[in-house]
Amino acid sequence: MPSGTAPADLLPTVVVDGVDIVHRVAGSRRVHAVKGVTFTAHRGEAIGLVGTNGSGKSTLLRAIAGLLPCERGRIHTGGQPSFMGVNAALMDDLTGERNVVLGCLAMGMTRAQAREARSGIIAFSGIDDDGDFSSLPMRTYSSGMKARLRFAIGAAKDHEVLLVDEALATGDAAFRRRSGRRIRELRERAGTVFLVSHSNTAVRDACDRVLWLERGELRMDGPTEEVLAAYTAFTSS
Repeated sequence: MPSGTAPADLLPTVVVDGVDIVHRVAGSRRVHAVKGVTFTAHRGEAIGLVGTNGSGKSTLLRAIAGLLPCERGRIHTGGQPSFMGVNAALMDDLTGERNVVLGCLAMGMTRAQAREARSGIIAFSGIDDDGDFSSLPMRTYSSGMKARLRFAIGAAKDHEVLLVDEALATGDAAFRRRSGRRIRELRERAGTVFLVSHSNTAVRDACDRVLWLERGELRMDGPTEEVLAAYTAFTSS
């Protein structure tokens, strides 16, 4: 649903107002990663972010999560955003099972709730499909297995604002279907989901609205099929 056209009964959860984000690298060099981006997200929306490499997608997501400061403009969020990125911290020396429990505790579950959720999270991630990997240290996992486990842990709890960076691009078709269903469940429970992905299929399966960023600027904001069609035409030209 494009910004500004949501029904009145959908409450805003994230307001991005004229945001600029600047990275400082190599001493005095400045990289203008996000330029004047403005949009509003509402409860029950799943919003995909697309764009070519270096377009500012992940940078914007991290700013919404509160992990990066804005040079100009402001970001307002309802509730605490929960960020799930490919590089989100898990402890390599601990087993997958132990990381699941610690992740659940960090999200506010009790120990009993974490233990009860553990088997379902591992099954959702699919890390044991090719062996008993959940009992092995995380350092033995591929990057895809780690990303799937991160998503499975984070998705075990309902979130007001869930930010997912590339995690759905790491799994097979079955995992993407499970993830898409879970994102739809979160939306139905009045959550807002942001998904950064280079996979148009993952975005199409999970999102009803897409933001297209290019060179840090918001090129288009609208229904998924319309934006993906324009973006595909751009990248194919």
